[in-house]
Amino acid sequence: MVLNDIEKLLEKYENGETSLKEEQELKNYFSQETVEPHLEIYKPMFAYFLVNQQEQFTKHVPLNTKKVFDYKWISVAAVAVLMLGIYLKSTINNDLGTIQDPEIAFNEVSKSLEMISRTFNKGTSTLGYLEEYNKGASTLEYLNEIEKGTSIIFKKNQ
Repeated sequence: MVLNDIEKLLEKYENGETSLKEEQELKNYFSQETVEPHLEIYKPMFAYFLVNQQEQFTKHVPLNTKKVFDYKWISVAAVAVLMLGIYLKSTINNDLGTIQDPEIAFNEVSKSLEMISRTFNKGTSTLGYLEEYNKGASTLEYLNEIEKGTSIIFKKNQ
């Protein structure tokens, strides 16, 4: 192959513009025993490409990706939950604090409802500010009406 052609192909190769056929020509040229002295630096690179092209992956790749689920751990967890449930059941006192005397029960319920009522009233007392907000918003509506009127007047004069 002509030396000028090889140098042009090398320039195209360095710019990433060669085709596969042109790259094969370069590989063939640099696989020869005699290469021009100023092109010797490219010989190891193309020799590597030839060797690398012939390499093949020979290891076995397992394609079975299914994971086998180990059910014995589910049974261990279930036993642990049952044991914990039985232990907690035996230690918890089932006394719900029921009151046998109806008058005492009525008084306790009255106290609880009174406390709930006080708390509820305290929360609703802050809603009074909303009424002030509504008054301010209605005042703004009057201002909007005045603005509409003045805009009609000024539009007619123009």
